[in-house]
Amino acid sequence: MLPTNLDIDVLRALVIAMEHGGFARAAERLGRTQSAISLQMKKLEEQVGQPLFRKAGRTVALTDAGDLLLGYAHRIVALNDEALAAARGRAMDGAVRVGFPQDLAERWLPAVLGSFHRAHPRIHVEAQVGRGRELREKVAQGALDLALAFGEIGGATAGTGAATLAHLPVAWVAPVDFRADPDTPLPLALLDAPCMFRQHGIDRLDRDGRPWRITFTSPSLSGLWAAVEAGLGVTLRTPLGLPDTLATLGPDCGLPMLGSVPLELHRAPSAANPAVDRLDDLLTAALHTLLPGMPPKK
Repeated sequence: MLPTNLDIDVLRALVIAMEHGGFARAAERLGRTQSAISLQMKKLEEQVGQPLFRKAGRTVALTDAGDLLLGYAHRIVALNDEALAAARGRAMDGAVRVGFPQDLAERWLPAVLGSFHRAHPRIHVEAQVGRGRELREKVAQGALDLALAFGEIGGATAGTGAATLAHLPVAWVAPVDFRADPDTPLPLALLDAPCMFRQHGIDRLDRDGRPWRITFTSPSLSGLWAAVEAGLGVTLRTPLGLPDTLATLGPDCGLPMLGSVPLELHRAPSAANPAVDRLDDLLTAALHTLLPGMPPKK
């Protein structure tokens, strides 16, 4: 029996529908009728052999199978577009200056930038890794065209020129076998000040009256992960880019809850060229695969 081949046009319609808020919006963007998009989605369900959508009020939402397929659809569509761009020798010139948090630099960043370079070898990409406030300031000053950066923990919605991509939980991070001792000061491994996560953790511990002591500081996230893995202390961060040797502690760990932090994509007002547009699109698509719960792109 021959394997079933998924239709890339249908997968693209699925991606656009989920990114832009439904079948009607997808129909507008693709120049089709809403009924045509609905028929494509029925065809997709028949190919997969599983229901992909469920009713959610006046709209539809994805089932677990649909959410799983959406992640693959992003990757298939992106790879299709990359292959066409490379094969056609798409001559897009230019330069893009982009910034990333350390959390994405080790595992995620090389694959994303490698994919972009293969599709657009004539575009020069200058990538910087830094802390959130530093990256946001560089975008505002025009020193970076794009930046993925954490916003303020529990802060307001991203400002002009920025889009909030996801709200990520902030959690205590420790070795997988860690057990907190309530009778001794909590050992903390932290990034050097100034650091939003560092100050937030200390403030929460002080508010709860939990004794603590700083046992290790590092200027880099890789150094921090190594210290926590070695048992020198616990730290706090999002699960984004967390090494497999470490774990986030649950609400029953005896430590204060930490809330969430927005992951934002900032774009300089002056960054209006096709090269920046293309990298913006690729970053958003790649993050949809990494963070399946991301809201639609506006």
